[in-house]
Amino acid sequence: MPTLPDHVILLHGLWMRGYAMQLLALRLRQAGFTTEIFQYPTLRNTPAQAAQRLQQRLGDFGARTVHVIGHSLGGVVALLATADVDQPGRNLCLGSPLTECETARQLQRYAPVLMGNSAQTLIQGLAPWSGPRQVGVIAGNLAVGLGRLLGRLEGDNDGTVRVAETRLPGITDHRILPASHTGLPFLRGCATLSIHFLRHGQFA
Repeated sequence: MPTLPDHVILLHGLWMRGYAMQLLALRLRQAGFTTEIFQYPTLRNTPAQAAQRLQQRLGDFGARTVHVIGHSLGGVVALLATADVDQPGRNLCLGSPLTECETARQLQRYAPVLMGNSAQTLIQGLAPWSGPRQVGVIAGNLAVGLGRLLGRLEGDNDGTVRVAETRLPGITDHRILPASHTGLPFLRGCATLSIHFLRHGQFA
């Protein structure tokens, strides 16, 4: 029986839909992976509820290798879903605010309706990673985005998320690309780094 190729589940970020991950999914398929895009309500449900659904989906694959790539909030959901899942695969977070997120804090203060039920998790951040999976993070440092409208973001940032907010203790590898928050999933260099990490557990 032929070995199945590694599968990749892709998650979009806050306010987005699956279309935002289609180009990256195409580039992954061209590299030999099978892919699917996991859509979830980013405002109505909490990240923990989305993570529970994702965990159930991962269970459908049994022992097959399944990687998870999440952009922004999607990366947070990916880590919540796999914190105690012993299944072959790696996680990749693109511009994900894994620690306390200043932009989320400001939005919750001035326009809480825009944060919905994702606010608390994004403001508090995640605990240091101790799950069984290797986790790679790609951050952007092109400061063009919503966060700039809410006030100055200290340090390198992608316009929405500070690079420091993507550095969660316990992750395996970290890279910075010249990209805005929204632009990260569309960048060819991001796809190249993603493919290398999924295959080797580290960036080129």
